[in-house]
Amino acid sequence: MNEADALDLINNAIWTILVASAPAVIAAMVVGVVIALFQALTQVQEMTLTFVPKIVVVLVVSGMTASFVAGRLFAFTERLYSHIERGF
Repeated sequence: MNEADALDLINNAIWTILVASAPAVIAAMVVGVVIALFQALTQVQEMTLTFVPKIVVVLVVSGMTASFVAGRLFAFTERLYSHIERGF
C-alpha cells in the first residue's frame, strides 16, 4: 500500500460518510430553518421548541433512508475488502 492507495481509501471513506449522513443533516437543517422562521415571526422564544421536531424528523428520515445508507456503506466495504484481497 503506497500513499496514493491510502489517499484514495481516505477520499472514498470521507465521501461515503458525507453521502450517508446527508439526508439526516439536510432534514435537520430544513426543520431548523422553518422553526427559526416560525419563532422569528411569532416571537415565541422557547429553547426546547427546536429539539423535539428535529429529533423526530431525523429519526423518520433515517428510517426512510436506511436502505440507501446501508447500500452505500456496503458498497464501500466491498471496495475496501476487494482492495485488501488484491493486496492494494
